[in-house]
Amino acid sequence: MPRSIHVVFAGGGSTGYLHPGLAVAAYLQQRLPQARITFAGTGKAFERHSVRANGFAYVAMPSQPVPRNPFRAMRFVTDNVAGYWASRWYLREHHVSLVVGLGGYASAPTVRAATSRGIPTVLLEQNAVPSPVTRWLARSADMVCAGFDDVRAHLPANTPLVVTGNPARPAFEQLYRASKAKAGANETRLPNDRERRLVVIGGVGGARTLNESMPLALEQLGDRLRGWQVVHQTGEGHLQDTLHRYRNVGVEALVVSFIDELAPLLFQSHLVVCRAGGTTLSELALAGVPAVFVPFTRYAETHQLANADVAVAAHAATIIDETSLEGPLDDALVQHLASLVTDDARRKAMAVNMRSLARPEAASLVTDTIRIILGASATGTIRLAA
Repeated sequence: MPRSIHVVFAGGGSTGYLHPGLAVAAYLQQRLPQARITFAGTGKAFERHSVRANGFAYVAMPSQPVPRNPFRAMRFVTDNVAGYWASRWYLREHHVSLVVGLGGYASAPTVRAATSRGIPTVLLEQNAVPSPVTRWLARSADMVCAGFDDVRAHLPANTPLVVTGNPARPAFEQLYRASKAKAGANETRLPNDRERRLVVIGGVGGARTLNESMPLALEQLGDRLRGWQVVHQTGEGHLQDTLHRYRNVGVEALVVSFIDELAPLLFQSHLVVCRAGGTTLSELALAGVPAVFVPFTRYAETHQLANADVAVAAHAATIIDETSLEGPLDDALVQHLASLVTDDARRKAMAVNMRSLARPEAASLVTDTIRIILGASATGTIRLAA
């Protein structure tokens, strides 16, 4: 294998796309320490901070999602064309060996540019139903690494695909392995019940309906929450409004805009209310935390419903579909939470079932796939030395 290897991870826009890429990049750096690794993203501040904090180079490439408003159609065309040509130049000038598409619109210009230059590409698909971008790019990809087996049914039969599971942040992997070591290989170690913890995750950008409805729902639960600590991550720009809502209804909660050390918190938590991104589900599985999923269902983007269905089928979670609610979301949350906060046996059974979905080897498997394709590209073989 040549020494001058340069791998570009293309995409971002959300932590659900970025974190799996960072996890794989960390493994790749360990196994190919001479390799150069760069992230090509949207230019958002959280991307730059996260990538550079992990020790990798970062470059911004123009990109735009498919517009909901026809007046933004011209911007969609111009930005993505500009991103494509900027990526072609970058890939040539910086001698890129392989491009990993992290999913979503932000990955498209760079992955397409790589294909046009004959550079190998690997796609990560985090959701049970692949995005339109993955369906389009998969036609020419060298491999699709899928988080769920369900993806197969949505892509052409001849698509090169391997089900690796979704890569999780290293802290989740480390705590999972430590937990298994303490509990024994065939046991699930659960947090103690002296102080039960309910965590609400609004995401980095904030989940408006969760931020608005959770204080109202917890007020209705009343004494059933006795003995529970509530931690609510609101997302950027939502902290003060959510904090006021909790104060107005008289519910005590630790309300923060962002949780830096989410892994240790979830490993000592008993229940989570959150959206249902593929990366979120993979990390909840490693932590073994049952969930009430409220999937993001804006417009036609229903992949989170499919993700949640995987956990519901495993009896590890319940699901609230906001598109089919006849009443307010806070009433639905009360219906789902009332039994879960009072029924320890049910909650523990769900925790064990959630842990059964864990794929701690996901990042390692994706890294192996990348190394095999790099080796095939460089030598014409498909085997690599260990």
